[in-house]
Amino acid sequence: MFKKLALALLLVFITSSSVSQKKKKVLFFQTDWGRSISWDAFCEKTKAAGYDGLETWFPTNEKDAQELKAALLKHDLLVGFLNGTNKSLFFEESLKAYTDNFEKIAAWKPSYINCHTGGDFLTFEQNSAYIKAANEASKKYDIPIYHETHRGRFSFNLVDTKKYVKAIPDLKLNLDVSHWMVVHESLLEAQQEELKEIIDRSYHIHARVGHAEGPQVSDPQAPEWKKAVERHLNIWEEIIRKKWQNQDYFTVTTEFGPPDYMPTLPYSHLPVTDQWQANVYMMQALKKRLNLE
Repeated sequence: MFKKLALALLLVFITSSSVSQKKKKVLFFQTDWGRSISWDAFCEKTKAAGYDGLETWFPTNEKDAQELKAALLKHDLLVGFLNGTNKSLFFEESLKAYTDNFEKIAAWKPSYINCHTGGDFLTFEQNSAYIKAANEASKKYDIPIYHETHRGRFSFNLVDTKKYVKAIPDLKLNLDVSHWMVVHESLLEAQQEELKEIIDRSYHIHARVGHAEGPQVSDPQAPEWKKAVERHLNIWEEIIRKKWQNQDYFTVTTEFGPPDYMPTLPYSHLPVTDQWQANVYMMQALKKRLNLE
């Protein structure tokens, strides 16, 4: 009798674990960086490719805003918006503009807000003020707000970013580790221990593959970049699986950029690969790695 009961309980546990695992998912967002077609056409293409949403800077004019909103509704897509520090303004003026933007963005109820925060020439206190403003907005509007690891921002390198992570407990990162690959001129293989705190604080990912000499490989499908692609996938998988322990979904933006971020051929200025295909490939590679297909 005891053996039968134990077996029954084991089956229940296995079944519930299986069901729970099935609930885990990744929501993929396509970058609109380099978009040259209408919002309607872009959203149609994004949906057809298998994306759940798109990521873009908040519209700067009403016409663009209305076209975007209509296209999102028509094609049933989520949206993540960017907000950034304007480094051409004086600190106080820039901080106010950055803070005020959150109210406008929050009215759209986006899935998240990704921030280009602060600057590499600002003081620790100044950068912390931007982070504090974002964290307060996140609580006020109940919207996840992340700070992208990005060259030129407070988070331009691993060592300095860890100082902010230690000092600000509610700092949440969007890890675009491709920036750090070029800043530190390596795939950070010897810094896995140093990355642990960053991985724990990463709540969103920009899926682009960098290398020791640049923030974007020419083509993620090319065999010469296999090592770099695998390194990025390993980091991303660790982040996602850790977050899945406490949440049912994770958000990822595929963010290979257009020329000139993408390498081009001399004289013709033609891109060496197709940006759209590179991004779709990254989504498919992550799905395969995470057994989501």
